[in-house]
Amino acid sequence: MTQTPLRLLSLILATPLCVSAGILVNGKWSLANCGNKPEVPAIDQTNVEAFNQSVAKINAWQQQAKVYYECLVKEANADNAVIADTANAAQAEYRATVESIGKQAEAAKKKLEKK
Repeated sequence: MTQTPLRLLSLILATPLCVSAGILVNGKWSLANCGNKPEVPAIDQTNVEAFNQSVAKINAWQQQAKVYYECLVKEANADNAVIADTANAAQAEYRATVESIGKQAEAAKKKLEKK
């Protein structure tokens, strides 16, 4: 029975840390590796030149935002996979432990019945 925590710990330690990307604190998930969310530029209606400059800033923002949101989805998917894999491994470990205890109890029962 002392092997159970050791096997579970080895499963957790074997999981690559770089896969888990985001941070979960007090029920709020945030990104770890995507940088800051790009700020949306405002449209400047002062004059034609200012308007054209603001459109250029919006075009640049769209490219930055695309990279940011793709990174967000990648991190979220990676974290979801690690969480699911960890939970599945823990459940499998639990089932194996229950099965092992059941076999030990059955063997002990049979041994005691022979006496």
